[in-house]
Amino acid sequence: MAVPARAYLSIGEVLSKLRGEFSDITISKIRFLESEGLIEPQRTPSGYRKFTNVDLERLRYVLSAQRDQYLPLRVIKENLDAMDRGLTPAAQGGLATPSVSGPRLATVDGEFAPSNFAPVADVRLSREELLSASALDDAQLSELESFGLITIHGRYYDGESLLVAKAVAEIAAFGIEARHLRSFKTAADREIGLVEQVITPLLKQKSSDAKARAEEVTRELAALSVRLHAALVAAGLHRLR
Repeated sequence: MAVPARAYLSIGEVLSKLRGEFSDITISKIRFLESEGLIEPQRTPSGYRKFTNVDLERLRYVLSAQRDQYLPLRVIKENLDAMDRGLTPAAQGGLATPSVSGPRLATVDGEFAPSNFAPVADVRLSREELLSASALDDAQLSELESFGLITIHGRYYDGESLLVAKAVAEIAAFGIEARHLRSFKTAADREIGLVEQVITPLLKQKSSDAKARAEEVTRELAALSVRLHAALVAAGLHRLR
C-alpha cells in the first residue's frame, strides 16, 4: 500500500524530532548511519531522502543503544536484523532469542482442549538460532528435515519450525528418535486435508466476510482436531494401565 505523501519526513524534520532527546545528533551522523546500513530511507526522483516513522524509530533505537548501552554499530546492526525477524536481541550481542508459543493442552470438564491456538509469531531464524533455541543438535535437525517435519524457507526457519523442533527435543529425552515421528507428520497432513475440504467452498464465495469465516472455521477445526487427538491418546494410554 502506498504511503501518503506527508507520511514521509525530510532529513531536516528527522533531525528536529531527534534533537530534543539526542543533542549531539547531526545531519552528517544520520547520513553516516545510513551508509553503515542501519537505516534505508527511500529517495525522491531528484535524490532527496524520504524517511518514514519506522526509519525514525530505528534511528532512535540506534542512538539510544550507543548512548545508554555503549553498543558498537556491528552489534546494533545485528540487533536490528534480529528485531526485523521477530526476535528479541541479546543485550550484549550474541544469539537472539525468539518468543514463540504454540497450542497448549488443558483439561476442561475432564477433556483435553487447546488453551491457546493463536497464530505463531512471524519469526525468521537462522539454522544456528533454531538449534540454540530448541536444544536440538545439527544431526537431529537434518534428520527432521529429511522426514519433512521441518522445512527451511529460503534462508530462514519460521515459528512453526521452532515449535516442532522444541517438541521433538523434549520427546527425544525419552529415547524417541525423529524417524519414529513420521506418523505424526502423516496424520497432520491428513487432518490439514480435511480442513481444506471444508474451507475451500468458503474461500470461493464472493461475499466480503467469506475469508474471515474461513479463518474462523480453520481455527475451530484445528482446535477440535488437537482435542480429538489428545482424547484418543489419553484413552489409549488409559487402557495400558
